[in-house]
Amino acid sequence: MKRQKQNNITIHHERKFLDLVFVSNIFVFILFLIGFRLGTRMNGEFSLFTPARWILLYIAVLGILVALSIFWRTGGAWVNQTLVYQILLAGCIFMILPFFWMIITSFKTYKEAMAFPPLWWPEKFQWKNWVEAWNAPKANTYGDPPVPLTFTRYFFVSVLVGLATTGGILFTSALAAYAFAKMKFPGKGLFFYIILAMMMVPGQALLIPNYLTLAKFHWLDRYHALVIPWLANVFTIFLMRQFFMTIPNDLWDAAQIDGAGRFRFLWQVMIPLSKPVLITAGIFDFLGSWNSLFWPLIVVTRPEMRTLMVGLQAFNQDAGSDYHLLMAASTFAVLPIVFIFFFLQRFFIQGIARTGLKS
Repeated sequence: MKRQKQNNITIHHERKFLDLVFVSNIFVFILFLIGFRLGTRMNGEFSLFTPARWILLYIAVLGILVALSIFWRTGGAWVNQTLVYQILLAGCIFMILPFFWMIITSFKTYKEAMAFPPLWWPEKFQWKNWVEAWNAPKANTYGDPPVPLTFTRYFFVSVLVGLATTGGILFTSALAAYAFAKMKFPGKGLFFYIILAMMMVPGQALLIPNYLTLAKFHWLDRYHALVIPWLANVFTIFLMRQFFMTIPNDLWDAAQIDGAGRFRFLWQVMIPLSKPVLITAGIFDFLGSWNSLFWPLIVVTRPEMRTLMVGLQAFNQDAGSDYHLLMAASTFAVLPIVFIFFFLQRFFIQGIARTGLKS
């Protein structure tokens, strides 16, 4: 009992120590970024806040942390954690930098956006850039009576197509995945491998046949062309099949005793237990529909039927050198996906982690 209590105290101190290491490393890295920011604003003048001096200060403080870790703890635990955190923070900066540049440039004036060397922060945030970019496509009209075309229409089409496509894929994939995971029938393995082999067929090879098929059905320039060809997805079938295999077969035996059939068992037992993989697959499918450019660009010609990416591409041609407006339009095209991932990342990680585990 005494040894267990001592172990709990040791674990508690170890956690406090790791928290201290993490906070101190974050502080040192923020100190470096602030110093570099202040240094760039001095325009190269001799000052305490030059970037070179802040880099030296950063290295010095980092050295002090390492020295204190060696003095206070044996085994180099603080040294290892410090090096790991600094590497991760540096990698994080490189990954976030493009998004930071896109968002910051969307608030700049045209002169600031085209300045060289580049400005990392605008003198004054130009919020009107977003409004101007949002309403920029209004030179085109649609409907009767004619209504100005803005990014509101592009967002509506993209959200509608994305939700319809994602819902259809999850429905068809759940049926196929359940059959391959829980049912026995002749040729089951062969059919599954044939479906997986379809992933090796490039989409460009199916482009012309799909287009000719839609043309014969007179579905071009309609929502049918944007939704129906993508109501099945091989990767989603594989992902859900792997997850369904982790669910015990005893549940099916219990459901049979209660008089449940295959469809009832699927929708009332399997689907509620598969929320993580459904959300994971839904994110992948919705993201693919949201970012789709080539297919909508071919099957849609009317301006009011453009998806967001097609509208953004058309705006890129119309805006020309208005770089700040292009960054504003790109920002509000990316933000919805970022918010969706942050709100659903717990289910996303859980779905990926459990996929492929055996029951």
